[in-house]
Amino acid sequence: MTDAIGFLATGDFVSFMSGNTTRLAVAMSEGEVVSVVRLSMAIVSFVIGNALGVILARHTRRRAAPVLLIVAILLAASSAWPFEWHAPALVMSILSMGMLNAVVEQVNGLPIGLTYVTGALSRFGRGLGRWMLGERRPGWRVQLVPWSGMLLGAAFGAFLEHRLGLSAMAASAMLASILGVASLFIPRPWQLGYMPR
Repeated sequence: MTDAIGFLATGDFVSFMSGNTTRLAVAMSEGEVVSVVRLSMAIVSFVIGNALGVILARHTRRRAAPVLLIVAILLAASSAWPFEWHAPALVMSILSMGMLNAVVEQVNGLPIGLTYVTGALSRFGRGLGRWMLGERRPGWRVQLVPWSGMLLGAAFGAFLEHRLGLSAMAASAMLASILGVASLFIPRPWQLGYMPR
């Protein structure tokens, strides 16, 4: 949802760094200095967000709620950004999406990405191929869960952005807050299995 809102409101992705990397390479080849700086800033912000998410998760004894609270605050600040220049709002959104990756890294020992689909679809496709060959490794179908969530979230985000512009980030902030509160009720052993070590 956040990526669709960010893309439609600013023209840049806030969580799809594969797309931003390809766009960066094209901008470099075409000598578009402003685009090179903007996309480099996006990629660096995402990496810093990932690092901050891991640090925060570690300092809060691998609990999801504090990370999700900071994600919600960053998204709310992004949605309330009052100026025409969207770069700070974009950075806040990108940092939040990087941090989000620190909330869940795996489910039942399988790697799960929260802000990207290529890996999920690739793992699903490899699992499908193995299943077609007769191998019965469990768990590969779980990759459709984050992909479906990303698809539905992006569609909802696009719907909201068309009506609210960048202010639609408030919906992402609200959802992150709700998930943060809900995570307080997740048994501690389960959280430890999802969070980065």
